[in-house]
Amino acid sequence: MAFFSGLLGNAGDYDRDQAAAEFARLLGPGEAVEQAFKLIRDVILLTSRRIILVDKQGLTGRKTEYLSIPYRSITRFSVESAGHLDLDAELKIWVSGAAEPIQRTFNAKVDVYALQAIIAAKIP
Repeated sequence: MAFFSGLLGNAGDYDRDQAAAEFARLLGPGEAVEQAFKLIRDVILLTSRRIILVDKQGLTGRKTEYLSIPYRSITRFSVESAGHLDLDAELKIWVSGAAEPIQRTFNAKVDVYALQAIIAAKIP
């Protein structure tokens, strides 16, 4: 089911320690991964300082984009929980200077309330 959910574009939980080890080169001194999600090859990291969106591109995944969103640049955000017929949860983040939100979809197993609590605690 997790693979099918990934094909639909829904990210699921990803082991925090494994994510921290895999993306250690991206983390600054004293920065820690607090929560991580994986969508087939793409990863979403919520660290102590920012949100990092990892987008692997192409057939081989050798080309990778790392989008860093400092919590201080988030102007607002919304979460939408999964429902009975709508099996995915959504996160939308509006960043200063951008008109459209950055949007990611999660499977129903992701606790979007915990996700929003982390973001809410980090926004100044």
